[in-house]
Amino acid sequence: MVWFFLIVLAGVVLYVVSIYNRLIRYRVESENSWSQIDVQLKRRHDLIPNLVETVKGYMQFEKDTLTKVMEARAKAVGSGDMQSRMKAEGEISGLLGRLFAVWENYPDLKANKNAMQLQEELTTTENRIAYSRGHYNDVVANYDALLEQFPSNQVAKMFGSFQEKIFFEMPELEKEVPKVKF
Repeated sequence: MVWFFLIVLAGVVLYVVSIYNRLIRYRVESENSWSQIDVQLKRRHDLIPNLVETVKGYMQFEKDTLTKVMEARAKAVGSGDMQSRMKAEGEISGLLGRLFAVWENYPDLKANKNAMQLQEELTTTENRIAYSRGHYNDVVANYDALLEQFPSNQVAKMFGSFQEKIFFEMPELEKEVPKVKF
């Protein structure tokens, strides 16, 4: 009888350890995924001032858009918590989309090799951010689901070091389709 109890107890302990390790794996993977996004966001932050400097001479009527891009960049760089940073980064994505749509109205700008190279680099970076954001959200969904499912939610409560993660959502500004006027 004692052996049976010890075997059941060992099984329960192994099961709890297994769940704990899954929680740790998802938490670390979500943090790593955010780091991958952060690398791309840093790249975008570095490219934006160059882009603004390059295009501001051509885009006389778009100074408001350029100012908003720089303001959103400043908010993102200066934000303290993840949620406000995600919001500011979403604003940047939406504003850059609008800027590129307006770009089409300036043939001289489209002929400028430096401007086109910057646009290509930013477009590539935006694609990487979108991919990384999707991966991050997938990992966060798995992690958050594990935190809510029984019995892993009990293991998470038992150790108390597991907090729900937030999704990197697309803000309303970015969902809007830019309008191009010819």
